Amino acid sequence: MLAPDIDTVASGVEAMIDHGVRRVHVLAWRDLDDADAGGSEEHADQFMRRWADAGMDVTHRTSVAVGLPPIDHRNGYRVIRRGGRMSVFPRTACSEVLHRMGPYDALVEIWNGVPWMSPLWCRRPRMTFLHHVHGPMWGQILPGPLASIGRVMESRLAPPFYRRTLTMTPSEATREELLALRFPADRTVSVPNGVDPFFQPDPLLRSPTPLLVCVGRQAPVKRFDRMIEAAVVAKSSVPDLRMVIVGEGPLQPALRTLVTDRGADGWITFHGRGSREELLDFYRSAWVVGSASLAEGWGLTLTEAAGCATPAVATDINGHRCSVVDGVTGLLAPVDELGTALARVLTDTELRRRLGNAALARARTLTWEASALGVTRGLLHEIRRHTARLTRR
Repeated sequence: MLAPDIDTVASGVEAMIDHGVRRVHVLAWRDLDDADAGGSEEHADQFMRRWADAGMDVTHRTSVAVGLPPIDHRNGYRVIRRGGRMSVFPRTACSEVLHRMGPYDALVEIWNGVPWMSPLWCRRPRMTFLHHVHGPMWGQILPGPLASIGRVMESRLAPPFYRRTLTMTPSEATREELLALRFPADRTVSVPNGVDPFFQPDPLLRSPTPLLVCVGRQAPVKRFDRMIEAAVVAKSSVPDLRMVIVGEGPLQPALRTLVTDRGADGWITFHGRGSREELLDFYRSAWVVGSASLAEGWGLTLTEAAGCATPAVATDINGHRCSVVDGVTGLLAPVDELGTALARVLTDTELRRRLGNAALARARTLTWEASALGVTRGLLHEIRRHTARLTRR
């Protein structure tokens, strides 16, 4: 167990400061205010805001986002947005080496597909948080040759440089994938994501008729087209089924066309990104939430819905196996069988009630405080190791 003597985030930050670590830089591809932000960005904000509240000077370095200023402040920490989606990686490394963002005492690298290669240039205490192995996602997000480069970088070229780095991940399934890539077991740790207590059930808001809600960015990896096809299959067994797709993304025009082609305009609707309050209302009113994603690190929307006592039907992939306990808090199935699984949950009142109650019970055990404490313990462990090495010299 990492830093077992620390039982709160605040005490962990105090211990870091006692070791001379007052300034932490956190590198990430995107930040929470980015239009493409998702679970990874939510996770980063949760531990950074707690570190800032406890007295840590936190700088969050990300790429440029349309409509957002290059320097910003949020929840007590500073955000610096410079560089494009790919140029941010070498640009940030150069900035850190040259101290253009100011000095820092420790570093957290959030590896989202493309590594920052911090082991090559950072000589301060550091750790890496890797939400999921992209694997099959590369073919979805990049054209052929570039996808191959991405796969090779992630699976062969970068891992050897990180085998001495503490690498944390939100799910035990992703940890197993990292071990298969020869990350050392004693340096690879899983710390589950949390569920904000904001997401609470309200039985009075449950839709009187069957409602499927799907939340996320409409990008290829999320496979909303397959979710739409699954809903069409379920509709044959659930005639009054409605489906709401919450979110935005580049594939929305194609998805709207698909809905029209399937003659589903009257019962499948697009809501757009929506506010946090609107998202809460959708989770509370849904009979089930769905996801056909090809790959996920955790499946945060599914556990947020669980906090509202709403079960999930999702693809049987690593990230979903940690956010959904198959047969207990929802059903996992191959993508071609999602329609059948949806119909089963929607037509079986007792099954749906049992899954929803179990989903709520599990969600209440998942807190962002515990998640942030895990990350805090990890970084403190690395700070102590770094101090011990310097002492031995």
